[in-house]
Amino acid sequence: MPSGSHSQFSTSLPHGHMNNEIRNSSGPSSTIPPTSHIRLDEKFLENECPATIEYIYPEGGLQAWLVVLGSWCALFASLGIANTLAIFQAYTSQDQLSSYDPSQIGWIFSVYVFLAFACGIYIGPIFDVYGPRWLVPGSVCVVASMFLLGVCKKYWHFIVVFGINGGVGTSLLFTPSIAAIGHFFNRRRGNATGIAATGCAFGGIVFPLLLQSLIPKVGFAWATRVMGFIILFLCIIANLLIKSNLPRSLAAKSPHPDFRILSQPTFAMTVLGSFLIEWALFVPLTYLTSYAIQQGFSQAFAYQILPILNASSVFGRWLPGLYSDTLGRFNCSIVCILLTIISVFAVLLPFGGQTAGIVVFVVVFGFASGSNISLTPVCVGQLCETRDYGRYYATCYTIVSIGCLTGVPIAGEILDRDGGEYWGLIVFTGCCYVGAFGAFAIARAQMKGLVC
Repeated sequence: MPSGSHSQFSTSLPHGHMNNEIRNSSGPSSTIPPTSHIRLDEKFLENECPATIEYIYPEGGLQAWLVVLGSWCALFASLGIANTLAIFQAYTSQDQLSSYDPSQIGWIFSVYVFLAFACGIYIGPIFDVYGPRWLVPGSVCVVASMFLLGVCKKYWHFIVVFGINGGVGTSLLFTPSIAAIGHFFNRRRGNATGIAATGCAFGGIVFPLLLQSLIPKVGFAWATRVMGFIILFLCIIANLLIKSNLPRSLAAKSPHPDFRILSQPTFAMTVLGSFLIEWALFVPLTYLTSYAIQQGFSQAFAYQILPILNASSVFGRWLPGLYSDTLGRFNCSIVCILLTIISVFAVLLPFGGQTAGIVVFVVVFGFASGSNISLTPVCVGQLCETRDYGRYYATCYTIVSIGCLTGVPIAGEILDRDGGEYWGLIVFTGCCYVGAFGAFAIARAQMKGLVC
């Protein structure tokens, strides 16, 4: 067996075609030719192949890193939009939707985020069975949402075009992108996922700056169309590069979450912590620009503060993922959540009205919250076999999506009740992270060893 950079697992062999590097785990590799690319049909599997095989993760190589590059492009194109929500919220609330209150406008973005995660009910298990072919309709939906956003005038236009169409398309793009990395990496999965997840942050840097620059020059409609062309280019690359590399999972035939696995205490606490994280995460990502304007900062600075946050999250998505492979995925997640709590309660709440205070907040919060996207899926994957990852991922994010749906509107209602003051919204965000810290700490305490 190859050594060094490869890692492996033993699993029952499902029927179906696959293209993997395998060998007989109970004896010499004479039964199956020693090649890294073997096509096995169902008749061969039934008659010739033993029931137990040993799968060797590439842990690198050209094909594996091309998948990471494709995932990076898909995440740039999909969740890069999610990291630009504050710009869309600030602009529409002052222009097309100026007659609506913050909680009503918040539903547009909460529907978007909800569908981006909730569609994992179907997309996660379908990926286990069919691979990443659903990237194509996802690409079409996301590109179409950007081309049509500029012509939206009424409230329901934004709900349909951005909230529903954009949310479904985002899910079809980012769910297979994250899951595909787990087919090529095990020991180095945290690092690989973290690298791919920086695509979200780069999208959150490029898109706000692009909108800030183009809206005054060519208008909102053409600014979003330029975004659409960039997303189209990235989606083409993603569709060409993202591949699957595992035999299909028979357990994933049903495209529904398996809530029975919540009986596992560690998984249940991980899901609870993830729910609370996402309940809070999109509140500052949606209201940060409006908050800065309310605090008296210039509109230019308010638009630029979001790219600063996302620039910091580039390192927050990559470095925790890199070190999580050696220090432990749950360990790194807990540390990052603690930093997030400090940034909210010790920086933003008392000093957010000062330039230094809000800059320090976005740098610390951007870094600490960046791990939410890169580490949470890896933590979930650590609790199951790789071939069942889509089922666990779908179950987790079905529940998490409820937090995504309700978090932003709740924050908008808090904002209304406080007469436009943001202190209640900030406290709500911080308390959610405190709860997430407790849930992940309980999940970590149920594991054995120092590195988990």
